[in-house]
Order: sequence, then structure tokens, then C-alpha cells
Amino acid sequence: MGRLVPAVTRAFDILELFLEGDGTLSAPEITRGLQLPRTTTHELVSTLTARGYLVPVMEQPGRYRLGVRTYQLGSRYAEQLDLAAEGHQVAREVADTCGETVHVAVLEDTDVIYIAKVDSTHAVRMVSAAGRRLPAHCTAVGKMLLATLPEDELDERFEGRELTGMTPHSLTDPDALRAALAEIRILGVAVEQQESNPDVSCVAAPVRDGSGRVVAALSVSVPAHRWTEERENELTALAAKGADRLSERLGHRVIR
Repeated sequence: MGRLVPAVTRAFDILELFLEGDGTLSAPEITRGLQLPRTTTHELVSTLTARGYLVPVMEQPGRYRLGVRTYQLGSRYAEQLDLAAEGHQVAREVADTCGETVHVAVLEDTDVIYIAKVDSTHAVRMVSAAGRRLPAHCTAVGKMLLATLPEDELDERFEGRELTGMTPHSLTDPDALRAALAEIRILGVAVEQQESNPDVSCVAAPVRDGSGRVVAALSVSVPAHRWTEERENELTALAAKGADRLSERLGHRVIR
């Protein structure tokens, strides 16, 4: 890596300050926040304003907000995003960390479609594959995604449909499914124990886009014989971190 340019670093530091609070700042607040000399702050703010990255707040003299150039850059970044490609990259990173199978899936009607899969280093039979469709209520990723839907939308999607199981452990009772979804909303993660595959358990976490909307879920799958409470806790944390990382790549600001 080449040498970082201090002035450019400070300019980005200034822009990132606007992610906090109400989105407006004065030059003195920037000076205090970054511990910069007043002259340096003035020069950088003037440059960023001249280039359209900051604009004065007309109704609040002396204060600035992000300008249209930041929006244009963000929009161009969003246009170039490919959920499947970004998902595969993050899934690879998570799989390299834990050695287990990692999926990224999206919801379509009452099914999930797997858009990315990175296999475990261990020999394990999986019913999933990139591009395959499975009943959402039988999978961790699916239950995670269903849990983000409003109740009336859930009613509409499942109206007149029978919940068909994939294993004896699948949730086929509507009331049991709704209870499970309610718990998932509280916990923020979904767990599936041998519900889509009699030999596999999974944990999944939500993936959000730049608007904060849940657009996918990321899961880690483990052979049932390696599924312990300790391992579940480890992989729950790992799935959540992976989902957050993918969310950040999609433009979502994750607050830690």
C-alpha cells in the first residue's frame, strides 16, 4: 500500500463526521471533533464546498450539510452493486473463518432462493445449492426473512397454502410457525434444527440494503453431530457479523 495523503484523509474524516447527529455541522464543531487546526478546517471545508461535497445550510448560517456530489457517488455505487457477487464474497470470508457451509438467500413468495453458497471443508450432504428454491418455513434463512414481514403480508402469502414439511422436524403448524417468527423478531437471528435436512442445523441473520430494508439472509450450516450449544453460540455471532458485513457492502450503516 502506498503512503496515505494526510489532507485527503482529513477531508474524508470531515465527510464521515456528517454521518452522526442531525447531519449538519459548523466549522468549530469539525475542528473540535477532529482536533484540527482552525485554518486547516477552514481550508478543507472551503474545498469540499467548492467541489459540491458540502453545502451551507441556508437557514442555519455557519453550518454545513452533505452536498449533492456525495449523493451522486452513493447512487453510482448502489447501481453497481450485485447482491449475489457481494454475498458470495462475504460467504467465502465467513466459511474460511469457521470451516462450515455458508448460504445467502432471498425471499420469493413463500420460498427462499439461494443466491450464494460456499461449501464446508467437511464432507456433508446439503439439500441446498445456488439457484435452488426451498420452502421458507423449513429453513433458517427463510424463517429469518419471513420474520421481517408484517403480519398482514404473512397472511396474504400463506393464505390457502399447506405448510409441507421436509423432515419430521419441519414446522407444519401455522401457529407454531408464527410463534417461531415472533421469537426470531425478538432475538434478531433464526435457528433451524434439522428442519430442511435431517443431518444439518443452521443459524441465520438478516442482511439489509442502504435503505435499511431486509433484502436477504446469511446462514451458517453445521452437521447435526457437531451442533452443540457452544457451537450454536459461536456461529450465531459469526452469522450476525457476516450479515452485518454484507449489509455494509450494500450501503447499510451498521451501528455497533
